Amino acid sequence: MKKFLIAFCCMFFVLAMGVGAVGFTYSQHNNIELVETLTTSQNKQVQTKLKNWGYYKGSVDGIYGPKTREAVKYFQRKNGLVVDGIVGKKTAAAMGISLSGSTGGTTGGQSSSDLNLLAKCVHAEARGESYVGQVAVAAVILNRVKSKNFPNSIAGVIYQPWAFTCVNDGQINLAANQTAIKAAQDALNGWDPTYGALYYYNPRTASSSWIFSRKTTVTIGQHVFAI
Repeated sequence: MKKFLIAFCCMFFVLAMGVGAVGFTYSQHNNIELVETLTTSQNKQVQTKLKNWGYYKGSVDGIYGPKTREAVKYFQRKNGLVVDGIVGKKTAAAMGISLSGSTGGTTGGQSSSDLNLLAKCVHAEARGESYVGQVAVAAVILNRVKSKNFPNSIAGVIYQPWAFTCVNDGQINLAANQTAIKAAQDALNGWDPTYGALYYYNPRTASSSWIFSRKTTVTIGQHVFAI
């Protein structure tokens, strides 16, 4: 009987350790399991983006080590996300990374997913404006990325709470047309018709008195651009 009890206790200990090891791979948040371990390819995407944005200074080796985790936490703090060091669905979306596959190639230092998201925002926000007006909207987004007062990723800026009407009403999900894609690309290539503006608004529909206090840089079509 004594030997049986000892064997049973050992078996229970082994099983408990196994459950603990599996449980460590996941983080529970809002009743959603977020997978902590990414593929090597996905880890490289995360590291590359964080390195390009200045969050990560290590090597792009595809290993999710302590430096990568701290860089992810830094990105999460900067972009108003839950700071847990885990690249879950929301963090991946803010980085412009698909957890189900590759994001594709890069264009001018930005991934194709960044270009696509920027173009979709331009299309949703300014498809009735002139071509220059569409480039201007893209430029505002990129100017925010460069500013210390805003998230420093394209996805982070666009999905910042209440920053863009098209996100709130769902128009961000519309497919961008070729004009919007070209306008986004021109802005990524450095064209800024706004002279560094961080905001734009339509004076006929704007309801915030604060926005009228900003210094105007230029008016293009129906939009006033300001800093």
